[in-house]
Amino acid sequence: MPGLLDISPVIPVLVLHDHEAAVPVVEALRDGGVRLAEVTLRTPTAIEAIRRIAAEVEDVLVGAGTVVAPHQAAAAAKAGAEFLVTPGSSEQVYQACRDTGLPILPGAATVSEAMSLAERGHSELKFFPAEAAGGPAYLRAIAGPLPDLRFCPTGGITAESASGYLRLPNVACVGGSWLTPAEAVAAGDFARITALTRDFLTACRAGATA
Repeated sequence: MPGLLDISPVIPVLVLHDHEAAVPVVEALRDGGVRLAEVTLRTPTAIEAIRRIAAEVEDVLVGAGTVVAPHQAAAAAKAGAEFLVTPGSSEQVYQACRDTGLPILPGAATVSEAMSLAERGHSELKFFPAEAAGGPAYLRAIAGPLPDLRFCPTGGITAESASGYLRLPNVACVGGSWLTPAEAVAAGDFARITALTRDFLTACRAGATA
């Protein structure tokens, strides 16, 4: 069974301020070719958004991101989240995520954090904040001593900079919000989201065969 990072070259990060937009946004991503989405818990509507996506959208894995408190892990699981993403890995938050039984994409920004998570059995990690923590050069440097780890860098990545990460041997996919611009979500311009998604995936395929 493929890992979470094998599903798509991008994990869209959704910042939703209106849960009514949740379903059409994810449907737009699906129409563009992406089959998973991470709803960040940074807004009051996030849990309801997850609940609606899980109940109404087929063929898309919905996860909860920015899990920074134990109660958030339980609430996201109850709402129907199918995976959890953390920006870091404090003991309490990590254990709360484990207690849900859901797949976890835990965050790491240092070699020590990555090694600690590897000791706990994780080979797929979130690298956050990617740009601020060293970008592609950092990930390239740690590929040698940590050859068994794969990363999803997130934080400051754009459609233009994503290719620099995806060319690295230890990067399986990237995460970011550029496929769902705030103005497009607010305006209900879901066709633009589909177009951005389709264009990005086309560019990824072209890069893979170049």
